[in-house]
Amino acid sequence: MAQKVIGIDLGTTNSCLAVMEGGEPVVIPNAEGARTTPSVVGFTKNGETLVGAPAKRQMVTNPENTVYSIKRFMGRRLEEVPEETKMVPYKVKSGTHNLVVTEIRGKEYTPQEISAMILQKLKQTAEDYLGEKVTDAVITVPAYFNDSQRKATKEAGEIAGLKVLRIINEPTAASLAYGLDKKKSEKIAVYDLGGGTFDISILEIGDGVFEVKSTNGDTHLGGDNFDQRVVDWIADEFKKDHGIDLRKDPMALQRLREAAEKAKMELSSTQQTEINLPFVTADASGPKHLQMTLTRAKFEMLVDDLLRKTLGPCEIALKDAGLKPEEIDEVILVGGSTRIPKVQELVKEFFRKEPHKGINPDEVVAVGAAIQGGVLAGDVKDVLLLDVTPLSLGIETLGNVTTKLIEKNTTIPTRKSEIFTTAADNQTSVEIHVLQGEREFARDNRTLGKFILDGIPPAPRAVPKIEVTFDIDANGILNVSAKDMATGKEQSIRIEASSGLSEEEIEHMVKDAKEHAAEDKKRRELIDARNSGDQLIYQTEKNLKDYGDKLDVTTKNKIEAAVSRLKEALKSDNLQEIRSATDGLNQVWSEASSAMYQQQTAGGGGATAGGPKEEATTEQPSPGKAKKAGEAYKEKYEEYHKKYEELHDQFLRLRAEFVNYRKRVEREKIEFSDYLKTEMIKRLLPVLDDFDHMLAKSEEGSNDQAVLEGAKMIYNKLYQTLKTEGLEKIEALGKEFDPQIHEAMMLQNTTEKKNHNKVLSVFQEGYMLRDRLVRPSKTVVGNYVEPEEEN
Repeated sequence: MAQKVIGIDLGTTNSCLAVMEGGEPVVIPNAEGARTTPSVVGFTKNGETLVGAPAKRQMVTNPENTVYSIKRFMGRRLEEVPEETKMVPYKVKSGTHNLVVTEIRGKEYTPQEISAMILQKLKQTAEDYLGEKVTDAVITVPAYFNDSQRKATKEAGEIAGLKVLRIINEPTAASLAYGLDKKKSEKIAVYDLGGGTFDISILEIGDGVFEVKSTNGDTHLGGDNFDQRVVDWIADEFKKDHGIDLRKDPMALQRLREAAEKAKMELSSTQQTEINLPFVTADASGPKHLQMTLTRAKFEMLVDDLLRKTLGPCEIALKDAGLKPEEIDEVILVGGSTRIPKVQELVKEFFRKEPHKGINPDEVVAVGAAIQGGVLAGDVKDVLLLDVTPLSLGIETLGNVTTKLIEKNTTIPTRKSEIFTTAADNQTSVEIHVLQGEREFARDNRTLGKFILDGIPPAPRAVPKIEVTFDIDANGILNVSAKDMATGKEQSIRIEASSGLSEEEIEHMVKDAKEHAAEDKKRRELIDARNSGDQLIYQTEKNLKDYGDKLDVTTKNKIEAAVSRLKEALKSDNLQEIRSATDGLNQVWSEASSAMYQQQTAGGGGATAGGPKEEATTEQPSPGKAKKAGEAYKEKYEEYHKKYEELHDQFLRLRAEFVNYRKRVEREKIEFSDYLKTEMIKRLLPVLDDFDHMLAKSEEGSNDQAVLEGAKMIYNKLYQTLKTEGLEKIEALGKEFDPQIHEAMMLQNTTEKKNHNKVLSVFQEGYMLRDRLVRPSKTVVGNYVEPEEEN
């Protein structure tokens, strides 16, 4: 069986995963049932690392230790991201080669390590879905990512235990998904506006050939920037009314960010939205609540200049491709931010045609990456992808001038050599300063790396001949070499400074990631053991209540002692003791059950059936005949046996593949059924919420008992209907905060230690559909503070 190659869209806000199945790309849902995974990593107080939705749900209570939008810092130096640094609550500082690192709970993490944690979750999701180990991947990057950002992405994959077969541009991947079945030649524009980056690519596609003509973009522009404008507007309005700047409170700021993102999304389908944040802050006069209305017109005014910034790269990309807007046959919208109506309006206005809306902007890049994975694995035939390098590459020459060897929009892979010479008499070494960018002078472009070629024989200036070669691979990653033509001496560079990590550091991080995976597994095992223990105690106590009168005193005492031991074990973190106590209780209860059955059948006669044994005899061949037959058929037997083993191996492989396929089909049927029910329940839940609010208000002040009783009847009837579909309310109040099923809306200080990290109140009920989370409980979480001493 060929090794599956997964396609990954490693996004700023969300990531998506796909694979080729039966010749078709399939988006793989994660463990929570969602088709995209939040690109968020949270580090809890007890040392647990959360990735995806659980990490996002605890952001409000843990903003300084929750990392999101890490893609904005991939391969970046600190001085390149001043605005991005202000937008996040976690600590961002300078690391090796002045590249960005984050500091969480006293430990430094590179963006590659954080991204690797997200990739590890996606890798695990793929393995759970496919039922086999996954090692090969195609990962997408913004088309305008430079060399260091591409290298950093590849390194993140390696740290996560993936062999990154190819790094491809996101718009190119989207074009693969759009144009796989297109036979006629088309010129298309892919407008990709995601959470943190913007790209525009012009391609010519048709009959299996995908040729990128030009690309441009802005790696500092995306949906996060729109959210920040809304956050600033809300904070400014609140400050006008109450004199409090919510941006100075990390928890309040995180709630603002979530509210801003939600408002932005709602305004794509409605003309105005309400922003309600109860208990957002407090002062001497008491708690403060935030309630505002944001209209679509106001939102468009807030972000108008940002949206128009996308048109400049569009103009440059068209000019580089030698095309006019009207010559574009189709405009493909990619990225969640293209759902904003104003974006669609601007695109239509610029390209003078309605943009294509037939593909899911959140999934299309991952689907394209999976198709490219299929090409590399040999599952997809007759597809030729011709991508380009987004920025020019060159070296510094005399006078601080950048001399370009490879121009932007050159089709890759490519190789280019040029001859250079010395600038001074008797110069025995030269420094090769590698640059990326479009500016004329070296100081204005990005330094990718420097290296020295020495051992040049002394000679007058301009006599030595030095050949400099630039080689860009299919991933868009650069290798540079310099050779003295007289001596043949050569020096090359793997530009480590551009991403900040050496091979040794990557290996160390891979090892570290595996160790953390083992720690997380142990932690998960402890949680599962605790849950199993809790369930066993509950079931045992229930059984004792129901059947205790059928047990003798000794047996009952044994069971109660085993229950007490398990309860004590659950108070500790000793996994072995919890398992031992669980096994002990199971054993005691098993013995008790056997005793009960024996009591019930005591006095009854047991019947046994049997009869005389018949001995079978077979005639044994003589040794002489057996030997003769063995010699006659020995060669044939070995030949057939070898063929049998080969066919048997093929059969086992095919059977395993079929069994895995059948399992996936069954699982997908259940998941699809649950998905439909989940969607139906999501539509009905607001009705339940409205009843909740109405009942609360009625009980506060209404005297109309008949209306109240009627409302209760309707509420109970609706809830029972949903319960028959498998819906269960999450009992959150008073429980330990669990980001797997709870979402923290705010922290509330408490002087009682027992209430630390406990759910003190519930804003909105959460629900499960069997083992699938429909929505988490929105909660207020306790935060222990030392009581003030009385004077």
